[in-house]
Amino acid sequence: MALATFAAGCFWGVEDVFRKVPGVVEVVSGYTGGHVPAPTYERVCQGDTGHAEAVLVTYDPTKVRYEDLLEVFWRHHDPTTPNRQGPDVGTQYRSAVFCHGPEQLRLAQASKAAMAPRFSRPIVTEVQPASTFWPAEEYHQRYVERTGRGACHVANW
Repeated sequence: MALATFAAGCFWGVEDVFRKVPGVVEVVSGYTGGHVPAPTYERVCQGDTGHAEAVLVTYDPTKVRYEDLLEVFWRHHDPTTPNRQGPDVGTQYRSAVFCHGPEQLRLAQASKAAMAPRFSRPIVTEVQPASTFWPAEEYHQRYVERTGRGACHVANW
């Protein structure tokens, strides 16, 4: 199994999108990219932890490639809006790829460059090494699946 970490706005919808990808084994909503240990949802929402709402994707690389996961990432959010996705505003809703190793970093940077012509504005997505991932509280896990509520993500193409 391999890991991938993506931030693309509210983690509820991001988690739901990745759960539907064949070859994905597990998706956990959580927080990463910040400087506060063991952050809580309330603390992250204050906007001073540096953390992004993100998902940790466990996938089988014999069934789905990292490049395919990047395609899903680009397709289901607006990577041109800094610190915002739909109605959600704040640094915790930024677009970011947190890479697990140099090969993912290379692939994510190449994918970002390849996607640039598809958007009318510059991509603001951060591409950086993965740091500690803190799982969100249980009530955030599988939120769309459990509640039947939709999420505010878009399909770009």
